[in-house]
Amino acid sequence: MRTLVDVNSNMLTWAIDRAGYNIHDFTEKMPRVQEWLNGDKKPTIKQLEAFSKKVYLPLGYLFLEEPPVEKLPIPFFRSNSGIQDKVSINVYDTIILLQQRQSWLKEYLVDNDFQKLGFVGRFKNQNDVSKIVESIRNTLGLEADWASKFRTWEETLNHLVEIIEDAGIITVFNGVVENNTSRKIEVDECRGFVLVDDLAPFMFINNADGKAAQLFTIVHELAHIWTGHSAGFDFRKLQPADNDIEILCDKVAAEFLVPENKFKEQWGKNPNIKACSRFFKVSEIVIARRALDTGSMTRKEFFAFYDEYKNREFIKKQNQSGGGDFYATAKKRLSLTFASHVNNAVKTGQLLYRDAYKLTSMKGDTFDKFFAKTI
Repeated sequence: MRTLVDVNSNMLTWAIDRAGYNIHDFTEKMPRVQEWLNGDKKPTIKQLEAFSKKVYLPLGYLFLEEPPVEKLPIPFFRSNSGIQDKVSINVYDTIILLQQRQSWLKEYLVDNDFQKLGFVGRFKNQNDVSKIVESIRNTLGLEADWASKFRTWEETLNHLVEIIEDAGIITVFNGVVENNTSRKIEVDECRGFVLVDDLAPFMFINNADGKAAQLFTIVHELAHIWTGHSAGFDFRKLQPADNDIEILCDKVAAEFLVPENKFKEQWGKNPNIKACSRFFKVSEIVIARRALDTGSMTRKEFFAFYDEYKNREFIKKQNQSGGGDFYATAKKRLSLTFASHVNNAVKTGQLLYRDAYKLTSMKGDTFDKFFAKTI
């Protein structure tokens, strides 16, 4: 005999709404849920478990008397606007996941006598763009013309990520929640976020975004670490939110990638986006954004170029083959530095396998194979 359980209908409607579904559409596809809401029938535990997975919620939540208060742990900014108090469940779950990883890593680093990172929050109450840029370059060991040593901006991006990780900043690239490809993180909602900490800062970059925009996002997040402010942002059309810190971090990213004096010099010789892109080893869209900043391009011209560029990149992406190496993708989703710490902790008995599985969103043979291939 199946055991039926009582569940508060308010919790069901909250769970459906929290997951981003329209209740009418949801119940049309799952008429059984409408019967639960009406009180005509009661669910079994197995049915409720299936429902909880559908709405990305632990089963136990559904037995609460009222919904818990879930507050965004970091400010989340919208371009040309202010702080947003709500994001999609996919973005929220990703922030919470990285907070959990960060919490474990902080404890592990303290236990193993790692030192605090002196650059975190170094410019918390300052707004001198040139000094912040200089400090970031010095900390990462980069000269002003560092990008000129690489053939392409893709190589520039890869090198920058490598030295950022070497500096102790965990850099995560993902476009879905954990490894669930059905739970996509929309670029227009979240280009990235940063969790500032003086032992284990974490940066998240939406890997569904174009590589061009990712480079700008990364440096924008570095500026957040140097100024000591955690935040998330959508950064639509590479435009900052109406917030002093966001505007400052935006200026730092632009100056770091394309110094204004050098840009004006090059643009004066040849006011051509492609030519400047090749010179500075950044994407065309970053050059266009710099042209806008310096008054070399109007907003109307910039947004027209942005839309054309975005369409061009979309077509290019559509023509690329799908698939790929899961383990290479997992390395970017996890961060090689974070993976190394987990691996060391497991080998030294400081972390149980079951906890390592949870931290890495991998288990069993997949977990073993990943570390065998990666570390």
